[in-house]
Amino acid sequence: TYNITRDFEWDSPNADLLFEMTAKYGLPYFQNFCNSDLDPGMIRSMCCRLQLDLRELLKRGNGLFGSAEQTGSVGVVTVNMARLGYLHAHDEAGLVRRLDELLELAIGTLERKREVISHHIDAGLFPYTKRYLGTLDNHFATIGVNGMNEMVRNFTLDEHDITDETGHAMCVRLLDHVRARMVEFQERTGHLVNLEATPAEGATYRFAKEDRARYPGILQAGTDANPYYTNSSQLPVGCTDDPFEAQAMQEELQTKYTGGTVMHLYLGERVSSAEACKQLVRRSLERFRSPYLTVTPTFSICPNHGYLSGEHATCPSCAAARPDAAPVECEVWTRVMGYFRPVSSFNIGKRGEHAERRHFVEP
Repeated sequence: TYNITRDFEWDSPNADLLFEMTAKYGLPYFQNFCNSDLDPGMIRSMCCRLQLDLRELLKRGNGLFGSAEQTGSVGVVTVNMARLGYLHAHDEAGLVRRLDELLELAIGTLERKREVISHHIDAGLFPYTKRYLGTLDNHFATIGVNGMNEMVRNFTLDEHDITDETGHAMCVRLLDHVRARMVEFQERTGHLVNLEATPAEGATYRFAKEDRARYPGILQAGTDANPYYTNSSQLPVGCTDDPFEAQAMQEELQTKYTGGTVMHLYLGERVSSAEACKQLVRRSLERFRSPYLTVTPTFSICPNHGYLSGEHATCPSCAAARPDAAPVECEVWTRVMGYFRPVSSFNIGKRGEHAERRHFVEP
């Protein structure tokens, strides 16, 4: 993760090398401190998405010294929003009541987990944790959401989705409601609670598969063979090929998450140059308030020629050199959510998502 602040040296040799790597491989994450009042010392990025707002530690009155490095999350519970939309179609009050029940179940589960682990720490069963961490008092209980686009589609009987004004407004209302409940949970438990746009690499397919078996009429993304739910409150993967349009549509929703979210700019091939990649990232961070950003080019690996820009099932160079030989298969790589993996290793739902994805076009 690279913290991009207002005084970031965009025209330095190091920046040129950074964006040359990003244009080709898309490895870095960029934390947006250009378009916010946050200080880089106030945020900890724990993994591909989970981010901890250390200002919450300051609110506890114990300062950051000795606490900032002793924080984390005791666990994550993800709510299947798509099922709620299906079960409570055109009944938002009923949906909110059931959501509240699930949030109570989530916080109860996480608090019980906190109690059990704390007991084991105190009993000496986790000696290294006790020595170097000491306590879970500064750890967050994390709750996430998944499938909000499908929630809107099912709730409105497919009249709206998250890309239009009605669906967007509904998602904003529900995320605000969840945030308000988390304030209540913090006051009740005395522990930190945050809202994450859960990566759900596996849950997005598992939720869809379980719902397909229980509710045959439920609306889902993908196909019968490759069902999945759109991640958290993200846009449908085939929505637009304009990265700036997508960020404008997502900006308000992305800023609702207190426990981490990320905007992946999926590209069909490597960015044309380091300078073009630099300008894409710079314009994104300076124009929009999305807190976390990646540039994710698709590339292929040939066993003979190595890196190939874009998605290639077989190597064109090998085919040109030996037209009579059997095609040489390539591994196609892209970001599954938090990290790059071969598409062949994706679960069924993620493969379906990749097949439907409309890649962004370089501006």
